[in-house]
Order: sequence, then C-alpha cells, then structure tokens
Amino acid sequence: MEGKTMKLVIKNKFLSLRGGSKVLDEAGNEAFLVRGKLFSVTKKKYVCDLQAHNLYMVRNKYWHFLTKKAFIYNNNNEKVAFVKSRFFQWGKNKYIVEGYKDELRIDGDLFSFNYQIIRNDEVIGTIKRRFEIVPLPDQFTLDIKYDEDAPFLVALVIAIDNIIDNRNGQSR
Repeated sequence: MEGKTMKLVIKNKFLSLRGGSKVLDEAGNEAFLVRGKLFSVTKKKYVCDLQAHNLYMVRNKYWHFLTKKAFIYNNNNEKVAFVKSRFFQWGKNKYIVEGYKDELRIDGDLFSFNYQIIRNDEVIGTIKRRFEIVPLPDQFTLDIKYDEDAPFLVALVIAIDNIIDNRNGQSR
C-alpha cells in the first residue's frame, strides 16, 4: 500500500472477563473501544466509537463443524458480513468475507502472522499479528488505506481473532 495509511494497534486485554481489547492509534491514543460480554457462548464483542456508541457487533457461529465462522452486524443489528476460515489452502491461510457490499477476502501467510485485506482486487489494509514465544494476549497491527474503512476493518480483525481463538480452543 502506497501513500499515507492509518495505523491502529489492537491489543487483547491480559486479564479481561469480558474479552475486551484496546484499539490505539500510532500516538497511543484510544481510537475505538472493543467490549465483550461477560457470558457469551458465541464470544460477542462490540466495536464502539469513543462515546461508546456501537458501530459493529462480532460473534462466532454457535454450531460449526468443519469451518470456523464469525458474523459481523452493524449498529442496527443487521448482518453485514460473514467471515469464514479457509485454513491452509495451498500454503496460505485465507478468510472469505461473504455478504459484504463489495468482494472482500483476507489472504494470510502460512503461520497466520501477516494478512492482506483485499476489496475488489485492491489491497485496502494489512494485518500483522504479533509473534509470541510466551503466551501473551494477541496483538495485531492494522494498516488501513482509507480512514472510512477503519471501524469495519477493526471488526474484521476481531472476527479473525475470534476464529483463531476458537480454532485453538481458547475461550476469551
């Protein structure tokens, strides 16, 4: 991605009963709020603006057999996207996003640490997941080409994190 991009860091909280995350800009200021529910089988998480208004809600599919899935809802509780994992397809991790207004996919490397977010064949964002030797809370760096995409792309990162946690048997 060339030109100026917005950079956000999404950090899962270390001790959080609700599974919340911090979303910070490059200067370390809060950019969005991510809150989880205390008891949620589907790992509901809300992406909110700084005034705590819900922008998106992310939740896992309750019943899943072969493919891990997550849904993204807008602030009117309308499903706007369905994210599913296509784990290890020809040496890559791939996430397919269905139901969104544009064609959207997320292509990742073999070890799930680097992703490109591609909309209509244009890279609109990149995700870098922190490599961990010691099990620490997940942390993602999100580079965004267009500022107006930021809230939805944060929701996409939360959906991917939920799917990864689900795949690894984590319950946060």
